[in-house]
Amino acid sequence: MIDKVQMKIEKKKIYNHIHILDEREQEVIRCRFGLGGGKEKTQREIAKELGISRSYVSRIEKRALIKLFHEFYRMGTNRGTSSSGT
Repeated sequence: MIDKVQMKIEKKKIYNHIHILDEREQEVIRCRFGLGGGKEKTQREIAKELGISRSYVSRIEKRALIKLFHEFYRMGTNRGTSSSGT
C-alpha cells in the first residue's frame, strides 16, 4: 500500500515537471511511467512505436531522468532561501 502511494507521489512530481524536457523525452517518460492515464510500457514497446532502437529509448529515458533529478535537486536546495538573496 505504501509503495503504491509513494509511486503515485513520484509520478505526480514527474508529471508536474515534465515541461522541462524536450518533446521526445516527454513522450518516452509519459509512456514509461504511464502518465496522463496511459499504461506503463517497456522500452521495447516504446521503441517499436517510435521506430527507434530500444537502446536509444534507454538513453533518452536516462537523459530525461537526469534532467528531472537536477530540477528536483535545484528545487530542494532553493527551499528556505529568501527571495532577497540574503
